[in-house]
Amino acid sequence: MARTRVDEGFLKRLAGYGLTTAEILYRMPDHPAVLQTYVWQDYDVAPDYPALRRFLRFWRERLDGPLHSVTVAHSKALDAGEVSFVAELGRLH
Repeated sequence: MARTRVDEGFLKRLAGYGLTTAEILYRMPDHPAVLQTYVWQDYDVAPDYPALRRFLRFWRERLDGPLHSVTVAHSKALDAGEVSFVAELGRLH
């Protein structure tokens, strides 16, 4: 029987991750009065958001545009109760 590859995003949702979107406003390095928008999206765990915190740490340490504000939206797309596992799979001809 062939092995089926399971989507990594699906496995993360089963483990409690949800889709997290962050709207990041930052100041332009050469024009500090101008704000620019960057949208970040990944699977992360609320309310601590470790992946988003790592990204923001990277931003502060490596990028020139100082952060102004971050707005976060999170959707836990899947609960373990919404999934039922199949014990057997067969085919009818």
